[in-house]
Amino acid sequence: MIDFKNGFFLKLKKTGKFVNQSTVAPLFVPGEELIGEYQAIRDYVIFTNKRIIAVNVQGITGKKIDFSTLPYSKIQAFSIETAGVLDLDSELEMYFSGLGKVKFEFSGENDIVQLGKLISEKIL
Repeated sequence: MIDFKNGFFLKLKKTGKFVNQSTVAPLFVPGEELIGEYQAIRDYVIFTNKRIIAVNVQGITGKKIDFSTLPYSKIQAFSIETAGVLDLDSELEMYFSGLGKVKFEFSGENDIVQLGKLISEKIL
């Protein structure tokens, strides 16, 4: 499992298309759809209309994969931080009941405000 207690995850970039869809699609429940995909070096995060899936690719070959499901229904609070002039990174922090803080850092151009809107629509 990804170490969410650490509160840090590698900086993520939007993939532009769903390059990991075939890997996570078997986990989907009926009616679940992809909304966004953000990737670090090997690990990635998938946002669907029902949950967030954090994927940790492990081992030298990358055949061992850990899928952590973060349901929107368990989010108690969240914050977004947009990129600035000197600080080009944006952040999403979410506080889950029973889990604590989960933090994703995004590099470059990202739609962090849209992610905040998506989460708001799911939890409010």
